[in-house]
Amino acid sequence: MPLLPRRFERLKSVLNQRMADLTVLIEHVEKPHNLSAILRSCDAVGALEAHAVSFEGRPRMFNSTAQGSQKWVPLHDHPDSATAIRCLKDRGFRLYGTHLGVSAKDYRDCDFTGPTAFVLGAEKWGLTDQACDLMDEALFIPMRGMVQSLNVSVATATLLFEALRQRQVAGVAPSKGEGLTPEQYRRVLFEWSYPEVASWCRDVDRPYPGLSEEGELLEELPRTVKMHC
Repeated sequence: MPLLPRRFERLKSVLNQRMADLTVLIEHVEKPHNLSAILRSCDAVGALEAHAVSFEGRPRMFNSTAQGSQKWVPLHDHPDSATAIRCLKDRGFRLYGTHLGVSAKDYRDCDFTGPTAFVLGAEKWGLTDQACDLMDEALFIPMRGMVQSLNVSVATATLLFEALRQRQVAGVAPSKGEGLTPEQYRRVLFEWSYPEVASWCRDVDRPYPGLSEEGELLEELPRTVKMHC
């Protein structure tokens, strides 16, 4: 079925607000509800992608809480926390870990207008010691009740929306695609518009075809591939 122009415009309007410099790294978060809610929050604020360190051999599952957001926010796996953190730091991210240490700062006193990665731990025990030691800054969300921590998905949403609020106040929240490089924008727009064709292109190791202003493919493709469009 051809991509309808209004659908293409909807995809572009969402992509125009995506931010490649805002992400989350979740460490050993396994409950389907929490995973789903975290990706839904990432999608809601405009984070381009998320990252995860999982226990080996345990399949990842999502539930209806995600509302399909796992299709729009890829979750990249890393073999261990040190590797994941090094990857993000090499890309220029400042890492903020949720940790109730003596040096932790109130999240509202932190600056999230630059490249920001929030690192959150498992539902029961939080971040590992290794991850805590590798953070650029520890932060906490103040509690006024008997319980001293939020559900990990709620904490993630709180931090992400604070980052978005700060960026809107500072006038750096993207609205015209400036949150991505031109190459990122073209790649993601094609993958959102024609996911099956994008998968075929990757399988045969060829570039994605160009798209017209209306979202039409600018290249003749094999009939078997076109059937999926």
